[in-house]
Amino acid sequence: MAPGPGPSQKETVHGLLDAAAAAAPDAPAIRDGAGAWTYRQLDEYGQAFAAWLHGRGIGVGDPVVLQLPTSRELAAMFYGASRAGAVFVPLNPTMKPYHLRQVSENAGPKLAIGDSATAAALGEAVGAVHLLADVWSEVEELRAQGARITSEVRPDDVATLIYTSGSTAAPKGVVCPHAQVAFASRGLVEALGYRSDDIVFCRFPMSWDYGLYKVVMTCIARCEIVLADQDSDLTLVRRMRETGATVVPIVPSFASMIVTLAKRDTGPQAPVRMFTNTGAALPPATIDALREHFPGARVVRQYGQTEAKRITVMPPEEDRMRPGAVGLPLPGTRVLIVDADGNELPAGEVGEIVAVGPHVMPGYWNSPEITANTFRTDPASGQRSLHTGDYGHLDADGYLYFEGRRDDMFKRKGLRMSTLEIEGAAMDIPGVRAAAALAPGEKHDLALFVEADLTPAEVLKGVAQRLEPAKVPAIVRVLSEFPLTQHGKNSRKELALLLEGSGK
Repeated sequence: MAPGPGPSQKETVHGLLDAAAAAAPDAPAIRDGAGAWTYRQLDEYGQAFAAWLHGRGIGVGDPVVLQLPTSRELAAMFYGASRAGAVFVPLNPTMKPYHLRQVSENAGPKLAIGDSATAAALGEAVGAVHLLADVWSEVEELRAQGARITSEVRPDDVATLIYTSGSTAAPKGVVCPHAQVAFASRGLVEALGYRSDDIVFCRFPMSWDYGLYKVVMTCIARCEIVLADQDSDLTLVRRMRETGATVVPIVPSFASMIVTLAKRDTGPQAPVRMFTNTGAALPPATIDALREHFPGARVVRQYGQTEAKRITVMPPEEDRMRPGAVGLPLPGTRVLIVDADGNELPAGEVGEIVAVGPHVMPGYWNSPEITANTFRTDPASGQRSLHTGDYGHLDADGYLYFEGRRDDMFKRKGLRMSTLEIEGAAMDIPGVRAAAALAPGEKHDLALFVEADLTPAEVLKGVAQRLEPAKVPAIVRVLSEFPLTQHGKNSRKELALLLEGSGK
């Protein structure tokens, strides 16, 4: 079994690795397409990278930007930056120059690392860039020398900045101190029941908190993580089998891909015991298909935001219970539902979701006005609170039900509704694989996009059979494939552009 929660508020990210390397030095720690390391090796490479940073004058509080693929090396640099006291700023390799410039202006990096694919654009945004190949050859030398450094890193120092996708505005850098990262990671290990014999198959990049925290969580549990961000889509099910994956984090688009590939695969399936979903609700048909192809696997619902990492988790043993619920608060945290004036609402009433506890981050990097609107102080406990801008309700037992984001809620023909409700109705139509609704705006009425082998008329008829007339979209578009964000979510910005391009 995984270790208990422990004194997480007093910990640092590299301290978690120290504990794992001391307790299980020869246990498998991390694997990618090029090889694998034990906890001892991961620690040695992290120590060497810390020494490399120290040699370049990088210390506590200095932002270090890295635009690199997710790999063993990047994980070691994460732990090494933590040990040096630097602020680890991972950027998706596909981030475009427009957003790179915005991130650079906001983060103010002291040092940047790229590879042959990213260095040119990154350099235009930040100035001088160190090439990964050159950096790593020096890290290898330092490791051979047994290089180690000592830095005074405190739990309230910043461990990492996680930048949002910036799909509708400039990316925001969520400030993630060591204490909050450690607390949230321990809470998730406890809530999900990670075990030392687990093999976590992670498809997501470390530039997204969903991927980054898996590196920390597996360290706490002393289990192995497989970094599969660079694997071909077509080989994913085979790779899951070859690596012996027992835990697979998913989002709906990735889940659909797994199901499609599993149907074609003739070999035995991976011994998956748990899928953990985030990003959006999984369609019931996808959940059923995952259970069919991976017998005994639990499909766990979660709700969260980078600003608090994870807010609720459905207990794995209750994955078939309370349809629609997204779980209970992490251990040691609370969830409140409040009205427009900030007054707490009773069970069953819909309001804004507010998270309270040691997992709530301090705010956004160099963005005091936005921080003040989102992060506040809970008057009852004095703890930091996150006003999510999302809506939901609690039941009498404290389980959270997500109703929609602020942008999902709108009025049409005098009736208040949510795009989630419309998408849910569309997903209930046989043959619909994905759905996204766009609320009415100045340029268009209520619109629905689906991925399906149906005609728009068939989709429209199916929605009309399931919803009141006011909720039936005026526009239906059928796509062969959905545009996705860097994190595998439906790209509403791209869908809106498709709508504008059609003239409606």
